[in-house]
Amino acid sequence: MPSLRIAPADLPASLRNVVEYRKSGLSLNHVVGCPLDCGYCVRHLFQNFDMKQPHLVLGDSEAVDLLVAHWAFRPHSTPVQIFNRATDPFLPAVKDHLLATLELLDDRGFTNPVLVITRWKMKMADVERLERLKNLRLTVLVTWSGIDDHRIEPVDCSHAENSLRMLHDNASRTKSILYWRPLIAGLNDSDGHLDRALKLSALADATVFTGLFHREEIRNHFRQAGVPDIYPQIARRKILPAETERRVVDAFAGRPLFRKTSCGVAYAHRIADYNGHYGIREICDICPRDQIARCAAAHRMPEVRVVKELTELAKLDTDHISIDHRRIELSGSSEQQRYFIQHSLNYQVHDRAHPHLYGRHGRAEFGWD
Repeated sequence: MPSLRIAPADLPASLRNVVEYRKSGLSLNHVVGCPLDCGYCVRHLFQNFDMKQPHLVLGDSEAVDLLVAHWAFRPHSTPVQIFNRATDPFLPAVKDHLLATLELLDDRGFTNPVLVITRWKMKMADVERLERLKNLRLTVLVTWSGIDDHRIEPVDCSHAENSLRMLHDNASRTKSILYWRPLIAGLNDSDGHLDRALKLSALADATVFTGLFHREEIRNHFRQAGVPDIYPQIARRKILPAETERRVVDAFAGRPLFRKTSCGVAYAHRIADYNGHYGIREICDICPRDQIARCAAAHRMPEVRVVKELTELAKLDTDHISIDHRRIELSGSSEQQRYFIQHSLNYQVHDRAHPHLYGRHGRAEFGWD
């Protein structure tokens, strides 16, 4: 396999910081750069989209040391993501670092949930190596969009389909998710797309669907590529109109379908959702009954005293904490601070400045009455 170049000295600070907290867990990204050119990629938001060749920021051992020494890392509990921000983990050369990183964590005996997201080609040798892990609860989320407009999605979706089959036919300990994203109204939500997604769902342990981050940087990229505006506005949260969601939910009736990534991961491993979405009960109305029972059994309203202790660990100075059966509400918090508390308690944590409206499932308001 080709070796990676060392990242340049002028790499943006946002990428040189290889450990950060995101909604699905502590995110480790010591390889940056990707040639796949997916137009909606979050790399636009990290000033990294033009770095087409993957580069190594830190060695695997040093990166793992930083991860487990992070103030928010809790052995056997904190969910972890690897290479989900600035590259695809199964690209040539990148996957050597992915597999080595997984093995370093596994050799230390950690049983944390670990998420790996890919739209690229998985080989038999990759799956065999993943299957040799003994401790980590590993989930591979295979991104599939069904979009055939190469200005938006230049990667052939057959790669994701073949990876799903590879996992389905050869993995047992390693769980797989059909990660249908981004789902865009009028682009990849036709009856044909729904039928294809249904067939592919049979190859995965669960299906998760989600919308499009339509940020200014991403809209500008599409415009430069000659793509008419996908939606008339940009939004802080992912856009997924109500009508598109309804059609997907109706089509998948009786199948394990989830609105949230952690819900699908939890179902695949037969554990309760570590993001505590059960408190926002309308999110759960499509979940299988056995999964709802797991989450209900784990749902415990925390005491203010416990939440206060966690806010202090997160260096969050908030003057008012409110707790109800749905969520904890704080003020002046960053996403990293909220997610740490959320994963520590398996309970939803919201900031008053960014309220979650009933029935929106934490999505942008565009497309909902």
